[in-house]
Amino acid sequence: MSRFRSVALFVMLASVCCMEAQKRVSDLPEVLVEAKKNSVLHILAYMREYSTLSGYSDTITLFREKMVDFMIPAGDERGFKGWRSPRVLNSRSYYRFSDSNGLDSVSDRCNHHFTWSDWIGMIHRTKLPASLSEKLAGMDTIAGKYSAAEIWAREGDAVTIDINVLASPESRKWVPGVSSFFRNDNVDFDKFKMHIVCDNVLGDAVTPRDVTAYSSDIESRGRGHGMFKFNRHDEPIFVTTNTEVYILDREMITVKEAKKWENFRFNEEEMEIFEPVEAPSLDPSVVALINRVNNINGDEVRLALTPDQFLKSRNISRQNFSIGHRALSMLKQLTGITLYRSNKNFKDKWKKFSKDQQGRNASRNSGEY
Repeated sequence: MSRFRSVALFVMLASVCCMEAQKRVSDLPEVLVEAKKNSVLHILAYMREYSTLSGYSDTITLFREKMVDFMIPAGDERGFKGWRSPRVLNSRSYYRFSDSNGLDSVSDRCNHHFTWSDWIGMIHRTKLPASLSEKLAGMDTIAGKYSAAEIWAREGDAVTIDINVLASPESRKWVPGVSSFFRNDNVDFDKFKMHIVCDNVLGDAVTPRDVTAYSSDIESRGRGHGMFKFNRHDEPIFVTTNTEVYILDREMITVKEAKKWENFRFNEEEMEIFEPVEAPSLDPSVVALINRVNNINGDEVRLALTPDQFLKSRNISRQNFSIGHRALSMLKQLTGITLYRSNKNFKDKWKKFSKDQQGRNASRNSGEY
C-alpha cells in the first residue's frame, strides 16, 4: 500500500512542477529573434523628382519617377560596404524645353543631368534628443546660427524630423553625399531642407530600418562644372529639385545575397515601377507633360529629321595607291619625269603597232589573211 502512495505522490509532484514551468514560460515577454547571418538591410523604394534647370532665357523642366534600392550593412561587414545613395533600378523621365523665343517642346531624354535627387541618400543611425528619448510624446528644437537647424517631433513610436541643412554646418551630417559641393566655388545653395518620417522607433535612435519616407527641397545657383556650358558659358544657371522617396519594402539578408543583388543587371523592361498608395496625386501640369511625352511618335520624328550633310558618304573614288605614292606622282609631274615616260610609252606603242600592221599586210598579200 505504501508503494502505491509513493507512486501517487511522485505523479502529483511532477504535475505541480509542470504547472509551475508553464507559468514561468507564459510570463516571459515577447522577443524578436533574428538570424545572426542576416546582417544587411535591403530597402526597396519609389522616388519622384521635380527639377528645373534655367538660365536667363532657357528652361528645362523635368519630372521623373524611379524604382531605387539601398543596401546597408548593419555592422562592419568585411568585404562589403553596400550603398546608401539610391541605386536606380528603373526610371521614366519627362522633359519640357522652353525659351524666350517661344520654344515649347517635350522629350523623354536630355543630355544634361542636373537634379540633386541622386545625391540624397539613406540616413545614418542618429540619436534622438535626450528630451524625446525619455518620453513618448513631445517636440525638441536644435538651434542653428540664425534659425532652427532641426525640429524633432515624437508621438508614440512615430518620429518626424525637419532639417534646414544651411542653418548649421552640423546639419550636413544628414546629406554626406552633397558635402563636397559646399566647398565648390561654382555652387551656392539658396535653400536646402529635408523632411524625414520614421515609424516603429523603439530605442533611443532613428535608423534606416525606421524610415518610411523622406523628401528634400533644394535651390542652388550652379551645378558642378559649369553644367556642361548650358546656354552661354558666361550666364549663371539655377537648379531646383524637389524629391519624394517612399519606402516600399525592406528585409534583412545575408552578405552573400547582398553581393548577388549588387552584381545583378536589371532589365528595365521587366522591372515595373510601383507607386505607393500614400503618394499624393500628381499635379495636372505634370499629368499633361506625361501625356505629351507618351504621345510622341518616335518613328515620325526620326523620319522628319534632316540628316546632317557631314554624315553623308562623299563621292570620292578610292585609289589603290597610298599617300606616299600620290606624293611621288605629284613630284614626277613637277620634275617632268611623267612627261618623259608618256612620250617613251607612246613611241614604244607606236613601234609595236607598226610592226603588227606590217605583219598583217604581209599575210594579206600572201593570201593567208
